[in-house]
Amino acid sequence: MDVRATPKSDLHVAAADRVAFAVLGGGAWGTAMAVALASHGPIRLWCRDPVQAATLQSSRFNQRLLPGVELPDAVHVSSDLPAVVAGAPRVALAVPVNALRETCRRLREAGTLAPDAALFLLCKGFELATGELPHRVVSAELPGHAVFVLSGPSFAAEVGRGQPTAITLSGATLDSARCEVEVVHTPRLRVYASDDRIGAEVGGAVKNVIAIAAGISDALGFGHNARAALVTRGLAEIARLGVLLGGQAQTFYGLAGLGDLVLTTTSDLSRNRRLGLAVGRGESLQAAVAALGQVAEGADTARAVVRLGRERGVELPIAEAVCSVLFDGVPAQQVVAALLAREPRAEFGG
Repeated sequence: MDVRATPKSDLHVAAADRVAFAVLGGGAWGTAMAVALASHGPIRLWCRDPVQAATLQSSRFNQRLLPGVELPDAVHVSSDLPAVVAGAPRVALAVPVNALRETCRRLREAGTLAPDAALFLLCKGFELATGELPHRVVSAELPGHAVFVLSGPSFAAEVGRGQPTAITLSGATLDSARCEVEVVHTPRLRVYASDDRIGAEVGGAVKNVIAIAAGISDALGFGHNARAALVTRGLAEIARLGVLLGGQAQTFYGLAGLGDLVLTTTSDLSRNRRLGLAVGRGESLQAAVAALGQVAEGADTARAVVRLGRERGVELPIAEAVCSVLFDGVPAQQVVAALLAREPRAEFGG
């Protein structure tokens, strides 16, 4: 049987075999994780668009979003959601946060998700409509399933090419996370266990907002000193909000906090940093997003974070500044001047 010529038939054949993961989302990150996880056994990758699914299955490349990375033979691509998840012991959700609830409802309606399937979240951000964290969205829509969060400094392009990467796997308990580490861990993808899903999600979400700020600062020519200050004070904002929401302080100084923040604010592989660079050069948010050609979660996250901060009485000046530039039309130079004009205070506890 030519599996590339008959992807749907092959998918049903694969259903009878041991399947390591079903990965939902044919973007760069979903594709990269499907490639990485293929070392554990057959992987089913779901793409919402049937044309994209057929192209990936036949060509073995996600040329637009993850160029140069070939899908292993163990990865089978389909747009048939019920077939993709049927019998899979583990399902990784790599859809954008604001499509997460709809995807969970489709899974529930499909009726083929195994009742004991473990769910792994690969998305970063807050649900814009509710301000809710991703693991809570999933738990509300698919109750009874163990839900884990994968986060940390990890660009899809490098994971897909098998470059060394370290990430955190967070579960409801440390023991539950430890039990799942081996099913994600590979020789080039080192995985650490954690019991702080809230901290991992807040760190993974808010760092995208700080990355936009760093991009704006660099576009304005403010230099490395200013970027270092933004990273440091941005980390303080992340930890301040994260602890208030129930996260553990130590998480924000690990891979899912500081590690992810440093990566995203300093590399031009970061979509959110590139978004900030474009806006800092005077482009509109709409033009900058269109030029990226991919989702940059930081813009929506900035609005959700600012709303949360105001509701909870938490000071988030960098996030507020990013929102002012992106959505209120305030010139970047003016926003930076306002940040610098803030009243001096003690670094810690002030």
